[in-house]
Amino acid sequence: MTRYRRVAPLFPVLFVFAMAAAAQPSGSNTRDSAIVRLGQSAVPLYGPWKFTVGDSPIDPATKQPLWAQPDFDDSRWETVNLTPGNGAVDPIGGLSGYVPGWTTRGHSGYWGYAWYRIRVHVEARPGEKLAMAGPADMDDAYQAFSNGELVGQFGDFRASRPKVFYTQPVMFPMPRIGQPSGSIANGRDTGSYVLAFRVWMDPYTLLQTPDAGGFHSAPILGDAETVRAAYTVRWVELVRSYSPPAFEAFLFGLLGLMAFSLLLFDRSDHVYIWMGVLFLLITVVDGIEALGFWSQILAVPDYDLLTDGFLAPLLYAVWTIVWWVWFGRQNRWVPRAVMGLTLSLMVSSILGEEVFYGIIPHLLAVRLLQASLPLKLLLFAVMAWIVIQGIRRQGLEGWLVLPVVILRGIGSFQLTLRVLHVNTFYHVFGITLTLAEIANPLIAVVIAILLLRRLRQSVKRQREMALDVKQAQEVQQVILPEARTAPPGLVVESEYRPAREVGGDFFQILPDEKDSSLLIVAGDVTGKGLKAGMLVALLVGAIRTAVKFNPDPLAVLKDLNEHLLGRSDARATCLALRIEADGSATLANAGHIPPYLNGEPVAMEGALPLGMMESAEFSVMPFKLLDGDRLMLMSDGIAEATDADGRLFGFERVHDQLRAGASAAQLAGMAQSFGQEDDITIISVTRTAVSAPAPA
Repeated sequence: MTRYRRVAPLFPVLFVFAMAAAAQPSGSNTRDSAIVRLGQSAVPLYGPWKFTVGDSPIDPATKQPLWAQPDFDDSRWETVNLTPGNGAVDPIGGLSGYVPGWTTRGHSGYWGYAWYRIRVHVEARPGEKLAMAGPADMDDAYQAFSNGELVGQFGDFRASRPKVFYTQPVMFPMPRIGQPSGSIANGRDTGSYVLAFRVWMDPYTLLQTPDAGGFHSAPILGDAETVRAAYTVRWVELVRSYSPPAFEAFLFGLLGLMAFSLLLFDRSDHVYIWMGVLFLLITVVDGIEALGFWSQILAVPDYDLLTDGFLAPLLYAVWTIVWWVWFGRQNRWVPRAVMGLTLSLMVSSILGEEVFYGIIPHLLAVRLLQASLPLKLLLFAVMAWIVIQGIRRQGLEGWLVLPVVILRGIGSFQLTLRVLHVNTFYHVFGITLTLAEIANPLIAVVIAILLLRRLRQSVKRQREMALDVKQAQEVQQVILPEARTAPPGLVVESEYRPAREVGGDFFQILPDEKDSSLLIVAGDVTGKGLKAGMLVALLVGAIRTAVKFNPDPLAVLKDLNEHLLGRSDARATCLALRIEADGSATLANAGHIPPYLNGEPVAMEGALPLGMMESAEFSVMPFKLLDGDRLMLMSDGIAEATDADGRLFGFERVHDQLRAGASAAQLAGMAQSFGQEDDITIISVTRTAVSAPAPA
């Protein structure tokens, strides 16, 4: 079966010489019989063949087809000669000796069973073992009979509809001509075979080639060793002819691994994931193609279901999504449109190619198959439109992608081009190449260049981002206090350990020399990384500005709340504490973890974080610090530290460590060693009886 697939070239010259060595041309005949003289040779059975469409009734006595019996009268059947014209070549596979099928001999549009019969008079050396090679090119499956007995077949005839495969070399041993009806003449065994071939052609094959049907080359009869040698060479040529898919599978498999490996350099660029998926899909399709041509593991319906029914439409979809992601995911309707077109293409291909034969009428299947072309064109149009938009927005980047799209279009619509009388098959050194197989390596080269160029841009962008992060880290180190002074009678200790280069925790320790008071503002913004760091910078600046006008903790929180309102998802928990010279303190809280006083959590009412609503109410609590009291303010990064087994450090462990007298540095170190997940901030304020400033 060809179905616009490649077929192996004709046997090499040495086999032609072997056939000519001792064989009389099989075209000569006596009483409609071919005469074959053998001697370490083989002869193509050009004719005269008898041919008819339809299927044979079964002989009730022998349980064999009646038309396979040697005494069946086939005189009213058509006479067919399989002698090829001078220079006749299979236009698809490059096979010389090509003969058009039955659709060009008065049976246009016919599919199903047909029969070929020939009477062959054979003269061979005494005891010579004979064999027959099936036709090298035919549509689509056959059973071979010799004198009414089944000697071999290509395809699976156990079901009501035979299971067909792509054409492969097949040879059958033949019974000795001397037994039981043969004779010996002039020292040679003589006898006759009545050879009959029961042929089946699928309906879908009619849509693949204009001259489909039955034999496109003649079977070969001859000495078993000669036929076996030719059979082996034919397999070598078949493997060579279908080597491009195997090569492409290897090539695109490497490209797939390369695309996935690029994620190690830039995990944020999803193009590498989609490219990897695309290349692996192409690898699978090419691998299945080689498997279908080199083995009988996959029957044609199974092959069509996998490739034309599922994988080919998926390839169209992934190609489109690749460029959609490549150019920045513009136009959100693209994925939905691609999904709808892909599912429609799957349905039209599966039903149109009659993979599940008999579900719908044949004429409806033809219409559905015809509908697959505009669906493919629509998918290609979406992909081309995305690239055109990319050219408008990105200029050079879009122009670099355009050759890939053009090559993809050439490869995808080669069957349509063939209908327009454009040659899409080329034969080079015994290897048949399609336009798609010529385009695909070029596509691989261009995409490899594009990926490497994109990687270079990604690395450059990452370096710029790393520089931005470093600069943001330096800015944060400046705005977050390191050396601290405290008013007389207070000792302040702080620990700040960001989970990343730029943290999301913030704090300010602001002593007032006029009245010896101390204002501490600490908080935690939502998110992490550079975005959180920028929000921290905003809040620190707002804190310092707000304190100049009103150092009251509640007023500070309200001012910070106004700064965050209307800034998208900018949110922050925050706590503001003001301690007077006599130990009087005011604590205002906006969703932050309450502090611990002498190892015990301070009971405070809950409140919303900053940035949630305009007139938010924040909890306020006055209290007084006595000599020796220690107040610990901390972020949730302490309690949320997680070990390798997924256990949290937890508030209970925090409580135990504080009651045991752990300092800020000790507690921060414990949480960090336990398994830091978030920024860690701890501020400890101790009231002393000695009124002397203490360094932080």
